[in-house]
Amino acid sequence: MQTLDEMLSRNLISPAQHSEIGAWIAHARTPEGILAMPASLWRTLELASVLMNVDADLTQPPLMSEGG
Repeated sequence: MQTLDEMLSRNLISPAQHSEIGAWIAHARTPEGILAMPASLWRTLELASVLMNVDADLTQPPLMSEGG
């Protein structure tokens, strides 16, 4: 939900889209259920993900903390 909230704060999705996608994810509860999201919501989520460059973040190695 943090990424979804960030999409909203960056105005990449509307409050209504945020609510719809958030409700779908909360109700689905499984990856399979999430994948059954309506196509219009998927397109919205995909576009916002591209604009945020989410894929680039996922391919970066994890940052190491100073403690270890």
